[in-house]
Amino acid sequence: MMDWVKRVYGKYADFSGRARRKEYWFFFLFLFLALIGLSIVDTLLGTYSESRQIGLLAGVFWLGSLLPSIAVGVRRLHDIGRSGWWLLLAFLPLIGPVVLLVFAVLDSQPGDNEYGPNPKA
Repeated sequence: MMDWVKRVYGKYADFSGRARRKEYWFFFLFLFLALIGLSIVDTLLGTYSESRQIGLLAGVFWLGSLLPSIAVGVRRLHDIGRSGWWLLLAFLPLIGPVVLLVFAVLDSQPGDNEYGPNPKA
């Protein structure tokens, strides 16, 4: 798992190329687990804000991970042959996130596409 996280954070703001399903899902698994762990630490340290529902450490980590999250999402869309602009569907209530979830679980487009070579090859 850490190899995939290093790969994504190594491409911190790289919106070009393609990202396999494995890279995408391992990154978000790491992000989820890190946010849970940091929230626990925030609670123990007393830096958790009830009104904002997030702690200081988790909030800083989340802000620092926002750009890589968008970048890996764009690269994942590139892997299935779609433009990164499709990520804007997230702003459509209900249907947008469902469509993006379907896109995230689709298999890679075989062979090369306009965004680069197949990362599975």
